[in-house]
Amino acid sequence: MRDVAEADEEVREGHLQRSLSLIAGLSSILSGAEVLYEHYRGSYGHRIMYSPVLLSPLLLGAGVAGVFSRRAARRLLPAVSILVLADGVTGFGFHVRGICRKPGGWRLPVANIIMGPPIFAPLLFGVSGYVGLLAPILRIREGRYQKHLAAATAASSLFSGFEALYSHYKNNFRYPMQWTPIALSGLLTGVALAAVGSPRVARTWLPAVSLLAMADGGIGFYYHARGVMRRPGGLSRPFYNVMYGPPIFAPLLFAACGFLGGLASLLRREA
Repeated sequence: MRDVAEADEEVREGHLQRSLSLIAGLSSILSGAEVLYEHYRGSYGHRIMYSPVLLSPLLLGAGVAGVFSRRAARRLLPAVSILVLADGVTGFGFHVRGICRKPGGWRLPVANIIMGPPIFAPLLFGVSGYVGLLAPILRIREGRYQKHLAAATAASSLFSGFEALYSHYKNNFRYPMQWTPIALSGLLTGVALAAVGSPRVARTWLPAVSLLAMADGGIGFYYHARGVMRRPGGLSRPFYNVMYGPPIFAPLLFAACGFLGGLASLLRREA
């Protein structure tokens, strides 16, 4: 019986490790795509602006390798993930500095945060690195692992919701649908934080709200893609319209937050 239990644990560990490796890689490439055109708009004024663009496909490659190779998941993936996490924290410092340097600085916080560099975008990119770091350390108890994933869900949802807030604010909340990721991100953040301390919340509320977030992200992606196609020239000018239209991959990043929460809810934890 002990051998059977150990074999079952190995199978579950392998499935979870592959899932986390893949979600780390996919979320990083989505973040990297967002960074690509945000920094393009900023004309890549600083060389550091290239780092997330280069690191995101690197983490994707490491994540995909981790799906097929346990060795890659335990050696290559954490090394790249540390670089991504460090880059996210560094980028956050540069974005805060960018807001400080705008006219009025922090004396005009709302205007300068809305119109300045997206303050939490680098930290959202850094969450991908944190998830990549979790994949190789599955020997910690499942209960503690669930807490780590729930905390990562809360952080990524908060950052993603804040991004949606000022992106949709710039559009004057033209459509009622634009309020949904903001409301759901607050709900998912609160539920995920509650799940850190409550196994019951992790089993009940977290999967339900995570599913709503994934659905909302999918619907948001459709609206953003439609917005790109409705710009002058539509798909005949794909590069320009994707660069200057609604951020096409941002809703999928929010959906990834929901996927992470759903993954956390599947783990067993002692009561």
